[in-house]
Amino acid sequence: MRGFIFGIVVTLVVLLLGGWIVAEFGLMPTNADATPPPFETRLAMGAVDAATERNAPRMNNPVPATDDNLIAGMKIYAANCAVCHGTLDNKPSPLAHSLYPPPPQLILHPMDDPDWQIYYITRTGIRYTGMPAWGKALTEDQMWKVTSFVTHVDKLPPAVQEYWKKTSGVSPESHAGEHHDHSHHEH
Repeated sequence: MRGFIFGIVVTLVVLLLGGWIVAEFGLMPTNADATPPPFETRLAMGAVDAATERNAPRMNNPVPATDDNLIAGMKIYAANCAVCHGTLDNKPSPLAHSLYPPPPQLILHPMDDPDWQIYYITRTGIRYTGMPAWGKALTEDQMWKVTSFVTHVDKLPPAVQEYWKKTSGVSPESHAGEHHDHSHHEH
């Protein structure tokens, strides 16, 4: 039994040492202009989903989805999120393929995650991606408003759609039935 445990310990030490050598001698790719392989995407998104499920409080959005709040959320999104997650002109973001992993395009492919999950990711960010912890830059109210906008982007009321069209020059695209489960896509 002692030999078996010793073997496990030696194996773990060799694996850790091998990982350190790969990182320390520049053998690990660090370029952000590559496409993540499917296994890495599954592993990373599985980790994000599991961590969010474990750590995010199940909170109801305290900001009602009124026209004014959705428009405020749209403004916050346009100022802070659109450069990575897609612009209001229904085009992919300028950085859509410049980050590793690529950020989800929330305007073109609305999410179907619950408010509490989107809020948690917005507030805490995602380590080793370009997603910052907005809790250090935005107020709680602002984060809930942008969460509300993101979760309603495919079902905005007429007044909010009209505001979108007036400010961006294009109508919001209809994304009915196009929800994406981001547990299988990049964040």
